[in-house]
Amino acid sequence: MSEEQIAPLVRHLPEELGARILRSWEDIASTIEAARLDQGRLAMLVDACSRSDFVMESLTRYPEWLMAMEDQPALPEVFDRDGMQQLLEARVQACEDEPALMAVLRIFRRQQMVRIIWRDVCNLAPLEETLASMSALADICVEQALNRLYAWAVDRFGVPRDRYGVAQTLIVLGMGKLGASELNVSSDIDLIFAYPASGETDHASKPVDNQQFFNRLGQRLINVLDQQTVDGFVFRVDMRLRPYGGSGALALNFAAFEDYYQNQGREWERFAMIKSRVIAGDRRAGNTLLEIIKPFVYRRYADFSSFQALRDMKRMIMSEVHRKGGNQNIKLGEGGIREIEFIVQACQLIYGGRDTRLQTPALLPVFALLAEEEYLPQEWLVQLREANALLRKVEHAIQGIADQQTQLIPQDTLSRERIAWSSGYENWAALEAELGVQRARVSDIFQQFLREDDDDDTSEQGEESVWLHLWQARGDEEAWCNAFEQAGFEAPGESYALIDEVRHSRQYGVMSSEAKARFEQFLPQLLCVVADGDKPSQTFARVMGFVKAVMGRTVYLVLLYENPGALKILCQLCAESPWIAGHLRKSPVILDELLDAQSLYSPPAKEALQDELRQNLLRIPEDDLEAQMDGLRHFKQSHMLRVAAAELTGKLPLMKVSDYLSWLAEALVEASIEIAWKNLVAKHGRPSDLAAVQDKGFIAVGYGKLGGIELGYSSDLDMVFIYQADNNGATDGERSINNQLFYTRLGQRIIHILSTHTTQGDLYEVDMRLRPSGNSGMLVSSLAAFEKYQKQDAWTWEHQALVRARAICGDAGLIQAFYDLRRDILSQSRDRSALREEVLGMRDKMRAAAIDKYKGEEAARNHLKQGEGGLIDIEFITQYGVLAYAEDFPQLLRWSDNIRQLESLIEQDCFDGIDLHPLMDAYRTLRSALHRKTLAGKGYKASLVDFEETRTQVVRIWRQVFGAE
Repeated sequence: MSEEQIAPLVRHLPEELGARILRSWEDIASTIEAARLDQGRLAMLVDACSRSDFVMESLTRYPEWLMAMEDQPALPEVFDRDGMQQLLEARVQACEDEPALMAVLRIFRRQQMVRIIWRDVCNLAPLEETLASMSALADICVEQALNRLYAWAVDRFGVPRDRYGVAQTLIVLGMGKLGASELNVSSDIDLIFAYPASGETDHASKPVDNQQFFNRLGQRLINVLDQQTVDGFVFRVDMRLRPYGGSGALALNFAAFEDYYQNQGREWERFAMIKSRVIAGDRRAGNTLLEIIKPFVYRRYADFSSFQALRDMKRMIMSEVHRKGGNQNIKLGEGGIREIEFIVQACQLIYGGRDTRLQTPALLPVFALLAEEEYLPQEWLVQLREANALLRKVEHAIQGIADQQTQLIPQDTLSRERIAWSSGYENWAALEAELGVQRARVSDIFQQFLREDDDDDTSEQGEESVWLHLWQARGDEEAWCNAFEQAGFEAPGESYALIDEVRHSRQYGVMSSEAKARFEQFLPQLLCVVADGDKPSQTFARVMGFVKAVMGRTVYLVLLYENPGALKILCQLCAESPWIAGHLRKSPVILDELLDAQSLYSPPAKEALQDELRQNLLRIPEDDLEAQMDGLRHFKQSHMLRVAAAELTGKLPLMKVSDYLSWLAEALVEASIEIAWKNLVAKHGRPSDLAAVQDKGFIAVGYGKLGGIELGYSSDLDMVFIYQADNNGATDGERSINNQLFYTRLGQRIIHILSTHTTQGDLYEVDMRLRPSGNSGMLVSSLAAFEKYQKQDAWTWEHQALVRARAICGDAGLIQAFYDLRRDILSQSRDRSALREEVLGMRDKMRAAAIDKYKGEEAARNHLKQGEGGLIDIEFITQYGVLAYAEDFPQLLRWSDNIRQLESLIEQDCFDGIDLHPLMDAYRTLRSALHRKTLAGKGYKASLVDFEETRTQVVRIWRQVFGAE
């Protein structure tokens, strides 16, 4: 190939660069001629060399690589991982010593780097391909080097084994961008070495300790990869992310890892461990190690301490940024790659404990998950994704020039122009303008994401400083009480007692200095917020109950002082309701619900509720029953808070509150059945003889408030379980059991899932006493047995209960069969006089029981529910009406709730002119009072004495219906 043929191809380039390329061609002209590259392919070569000195120098040094490209359909070819791995493995196995191994690895790496950088700088490969190719190249080189070095070490020292004789290999964790499979084109690699357990090698005469064996092996591996030779290097290796950093052992066993991260792991190491992946050695054992470390990285609650850690880390690197080029550093500078990574990783730490899909080392897939769940604004994510793609492309262009690990934008004009070409821009001016726009967007998002409170109102800061000074100066009671009085606290002494109690508590005494600093930042903000409301001492006491509950987990305090709006909502809700204060105290994990006021006060519709729960459970492994149970409890607690907040602020009326609480219970019962079913079927198989239309042959029937769609905040669940399958049949699994036993165990597991107290609290108390024969009956009834009992053995009060019964979930066919049976039973012909006497007799028994329960006739008489003219009287009137007139008016059986049943009785004029309308208003009024009593706690003393007019109307109608006092 003559110079005349090449010269036109470099004419458009800057003179200095064109001359440099021509000089390189002079050295390899004969090889190019032999390769018979056509003018088109030659132009592609010139294009690559104009953008990368590394490509040009490598081809000059190894001109034979050009000959290998003669028959390639693509120039250069797309990376083939399997092919490259086989090629390197064959070369490595032929090496007889370390020098030979080092040469093979370096030449292999250079050849692959030429291909990768060529494709990247010439824009022949998308960003994802370049990142994957680089990561795969590092994986292959590390793994093949380790395999060969391990074999040589075993030949010399024997096989390392644990105390049980199990052979062990070194496990290599890739960290950072390598761990994320997003390695740069000229990046160093962050590694951590581990091995499963202590022990020694099985050498016949000179065994060595496993620690010593793996430390030596690790040292040899680093040397083989990192050392600069005449052939260059493979990868620069950085081991500083290992436990104890540079002062720690090169390789540790699993027990040492667990101890370190449990007791000494620092916040920045949680960020680092997000991007960890097994790249070489025993992958199964390596994944076990990652599972051991995972609880350190991901907390089961929303972890907002990540914000402060992120800020601290950002401050720590600012000095490094200035030393390394300031804003000319596209990784560490303002609006750079590091800020994008920090935002994404913070979200992973905050939400990853609950949303396990976020527990991935790769950055790019997380963008989609953050968008799907709206963890960040959609606009932010679009901008961050675009900026990341551009910055990584520019980073590769900078590094691709000379295969150097740098993120600094070079100062010389030629290098900048080359970077622009490699990034797909016509010139540096165009690229620089776009970089300015993208980095400004990233910086703005970063500042909003990690908003500091430096710009808060000066007067508020002054108030906070007063409280902070009192705390830090250990102010005495007089000083605190004076401050409380000036701030309008109605009970200064009581508020001081809370401060003093915390100061001298064991919880505070054992807190770390970091945790105490968080508390000191939170307390002044809290006192300022409660001082702005009514009864600040009362509100302060309620919030401090929550604070004392989370003193050992100050990340919750971080959430509140990082989100002043959430702190204000917390104080407002606690001021309104001690029930909410107690609910948060028992379940602080739901605190992040306060971050979004719009969703807090707007509970979703039934279908959305069910779908949200289903999506939440999909993120939890099906074989982790404990995690599933905790997930159900967290879901309930979150939504209970939302409905209570919506009711207190008037966003939801009473009937909607009851609807929502009932829907919530239905969704949780249905999910519990699904979990129990899968668990049992995995063990025993499915019951035999289920009809083709049947899924499980099982339904749950709600009674009482659940059946009547009238659940309250503290209601238990009255249920009956019914199945339909051949009692003589058996399940089809290897550990087959009788069908009847299967459904009994199914019922037991459902109750266990619903009622067991876990670390996340309670779900529901389950009451099964309304099943056939009560507590002495079978836990689960077949439809035939249920029908026989209801028709032959049930008492009138059990038919009263059936009036409020409703199938809440299960097989559609079985649900319809239940409703057909319910209609047949409730529409039976009844002697109304006898029915009246039985209903009155049952009511008398309940009154007598209430007198015992509430310690006196007066208290029982005035009880909102049990008292004369109370809720039970309204329910008994309704149930009596349905049982007495359903034979003539089957439409009475359409509904299971009291209000619509009363409406039906009114429409049919079942009581011959008796006006039942006042009962509907009375029922709503008294139920609303019960709700308020629950939310307001002991401070709300409402009884029927406060509703005399309502009571009078109910008693009047009771006497009209039953003709009795």
